[in-house]
Amino acid sequence: MGKIAQGIKAGDTVQVKRKVIEGGKERLQIIEGIVIARKHKNEPGATITVRKIASGVGVEFIFPLGSPLIESIEILKRSKVRRAKLYYMRKRSGMTLEVKARENAGVTEDLKAAEADKKVKEVKKPKKEEEEKAGRFKNEQLKKQKSKKKDKKQKGGNK
Repeated sequence: MGKIAQGIKAGDTVQVKRKVIEGGKERLQIIEGIVIARKHKNEPGATITVRKIASGVGVEFIFPLGSPLIESIEILKRSKVRRAKLYYMRKRSGMTLEVKARENAGVTEDLKAAEADKKVKEVKKPKKEEEEKAGRFKNEQLKKQKSKKKDKKQKGGNK
């Protein structure tokens, strides 16, 4: 499995180029559709299920990611989905088949965003420690205030 295969998720619109041998000839078949499921994560037997509409009929293909017959998998569009398996797409047709696009649509943009997040987290670490110290300070102040109130109540009760 290549690096690109690891980034594929449900909801992605992909273009899969697979080798097809017919008779003695070999050609590339291009299949473009929505990934409705990814199974077995990064294991050698990992597969993706791609669904597309061909001549008004829904067709699904199951591609083993480790297969030598798969030339390449290109992610064309990323979509915002809330489930890992989009089997409900089988029941939909027309405009309801469309999925909302994510803001960071490009694959390279996602990688850049992930790297930027790492840098931001590294920068924010000292600030979190300071906030924790400030939180501890606030907690100590609250404890002192509560103890003062208890002392006042006890003194008032003894009179």
